[in-house]
Amino acid sequence: MAVEDYLSQLNDAQQQPTTHVDGPLMVIAGAGSGKTRVLTYRIAYLMQQGIDAFSILALTFTNKAAREMKTRIAEIVGESESKNLWMGTFHSVFARILRAEADRLGYPSSFTIYDSQDSERLVKSIIKEMKMDTDIYKPKQIRNRISSFKNSLITVRAYHNNPELVEADREARRSAMGNIYKNYVERCFKAGAMDFDDLLLKTNELLNRFPDVLAKYQDRFRYILVDEYQDTNHSQYLIVRALADKFQNLCVVGDDAQSIYAFRGANIENILNFQNDYPDAKTYRLEQNYRSTECIVEAANSVINHNQNKLDKTVWTANEKGEKIVIHRSPSDGDEGRYVAQSIFEQAMNLQLPYTSFAILYRTNAQSRAMEDALRKRNIPYRVYGGLSFYQRKEIKDMLAYLRLIVNPKDEESLRRVINYPARGIGQTTMNKLVVAAQEHNLSLFEVADQANHLPLQIHAGAKTKLVNFATLIKSFQVANANQTAFETADMVAKKTGLVQELKKEGTPEAINRVENIEELLNGIRDFVDGQREIVDAKGSLVEFLADVALATDFDNEITDENSVSLMTVHLAKGLEFPHVFIVGMEDDLFPSAMNMNSRSELEEERRLFYVALTRAKKLATLTYTQCRYRWGKLNDAEPSRFLSEIDHSYVDNRVVESNYEFKPLVDPSIFGDDHSKIRFKKPPTKSTPKRVPKNFKSVSASTHSSLIELEGLEVGVRVSHNRFGAGTIVSIEGDGGDAKALIDFDGNGRKNLLLRFAKLDIL
Repeated sequence: MAVEDYLSQLNDAQQQPTTHVDGPLMVIAGAGSGKTRVLTYRIAYLMQQGIDAFSILALTFTNKAAREMKTRIAEIVGESESKNLWMGTFHSVFARILRAEADRLGYPSSFTIYDSQDSERLVKSIIKEMKMDTDIYKPKQIRNRISSFKNSLITVRAYHNNPELVEADREARRSAMGNIYKNYVERCFKAGAMDFDDLLLKTNELLNRFPDVLAKYQDRFRYILVDEYQDTNHSQYLIVRALADKFQNLCVVGDDAQSIYAFRGANIENILNFQNDYPDAKTYRLEQNYRSTECIVEAANSVINHNQNKLDKTVWTANEKGEKIVIHRSPSDGDEGRYVAQSIFEQAMNLQLPYTSFAILYRTNAQSRAMEDALRKRNIPYRVYGGLSFYQRKEIKDMLAYLRLIVNPKDEESLRRVINYPARGIGQTTMNKLVVAAQEHNLSLFEVADQANHLPLQIHAGAKTKLVNFATLIKSFQVANANQTAFETADMVAKKTGLVQELKKEGTPEAINRVENIEELLNGIRDFVDGQREIVDAKGSLVEFLADVALATDFDNEITDENSVSLMTVHLAKGLEFPHVFIVGMEDDLFPSAMNMNSRSELEEERRLFYVALTRAKKLATLTYTQCRYRWGKLNDAEPSRFLSEIDHSYVDNRVVESNYEFKPLVDPSIFGDDHSKIRFKKPPTKSTPKRVPKNFKSVSASTHSSLIELEGLEVGVRVSHNRFGAGTIVSIEGDGGDAKALIDFDGNGRKNLLLRFAKLDIL
């Protein structure tokens, strides 16, 4: 492809950095402004200017980005030439350099690279060998701490020379931290292995200790390009700085407004201080957004302008004005899910859109539950990215296994799953003997455990006691469950089994996520129990809930349809775009997260995260929040997110649903019946506003004997809609007054017998 051909595809602002050959440059690229295209075309341009492909180094953050760029470059300069480029993620490029120079550092060139699981296992065995208390020295926590040391270039020696760090660990009752770190580094070295963080740390060591190696790679990589520069950590920054120091042909591309990885060590200062590091650097701004409507772009600008720590740029678009941003309030999280599912269904039908046009973004993984439940009820296919579907997550499966055991103690799979989780000292050997005895005596595993003291088992007395205690625990749950709703039982299980305490003990961000998921499961059960009230003969029992979930999980497995709604956290959505985006849970303490509201820098990071979420939308963005949200099964008032009020009002369509709340007097008003007419003041005149009557309103007339329900319009064959079960047809109606009930055949949800005094039906 000729130079003119691809340069003509760029606007003026994109052409300038593309054709800038020598000297440092920074491209500040707003969301949807075509920064990947600029990076790609710049590499192609350099090659067409006669610069050798071998002397170009391009660093990205994901393999996917590197592959896409390589494919595009190959189309311009040809396949064989593009293969000579050094292009890939930081870790893959530096691993390649380290393999070539490993002997300098005393490593074999075939060194192993440990992933995070390998590292964690090694930390675990070191803690065990050193006979440390795993409640204080939690392997995952220690592993994360070692990782942050390495990314901040704190070696073992630097750690011991830093009294502040040593003191901080001593105060946290982790005085052996330095020894564990030393031990870990030595063990890795002996094993000829590097962990993920070593790939950066050892590259730094290599370039700083061996000037000849540094000179070799400086001469080699005369042109260096870095994508997503705002996400680089201190270690990555130093390597790039060292390599680019001689020729200073460094091109960095990024957007300070999309720096959202501080929790991984990303340092926004790297992009903010680029000009200080390279005083001669040229700065180019890509400010035209090609992705979103004017409304979305301007709304996102009005939010990010509240950040103090940022680079100057004004993102604009030549796209159509588009629809305003919808802000919707729901009474609870269950209603929020149903509103989103209903909106997706209507928009897909009315606008003839595939389901791939829709994405639901949330701040924490736990929020997917309400969304999944609502989409499933509407038969809308969906896919959960970056993690398992809610009911497939380990902690949820653990919790459900306990609940299944209560209902059916013969469920072997469930028993095997939880008999030793949280740890009760029932190991694999005991389990094997349990299986043998169950076969011999023709009993279930649970019955053997329950009768362990009376059966001739080859198990020592301590293990027998543990088995009996476990069986007793389950039986006590069964007794309680007989007179309780599903929620009350599940709440008891979460507390008494120690599941939640076990996760809280870990204290890692992942464990906190899991606790939130269990909390969310309890909220879902609570929601289910409340919904069962309107179904005739339903009790909201555990059996009913598990039947409902069994259907849910089967449905999860079925979804292979590519035409599906995307569900993901905002972090995962970075770099993606969708025509219609729903950002749910826009509440203070949720988004912005309660954990990130302690300082201005944390809050600014959350605001950048919201900016990323908003700029994923091409056509329409819908923001939802609730009045009340379940936390641990208790309904708590929710505060709308401060980010909502930061959006310029001219770009917002506020759809706040009026609540049908009515205060029921707690005491008989007649006790206040004294005659105060002599001292009553005249009431000022008020404007009378006509009451809004909702469509399809069914009035309930108060009678002294019974509450008669108007059945006007409700008859056999009429199509109705229900907020939980979707659309359906009335099959039969029987009874009158408060006992009136209708049998309705719901599309995709089967037949339900509903009490009309509770059922919220709309005639279609």
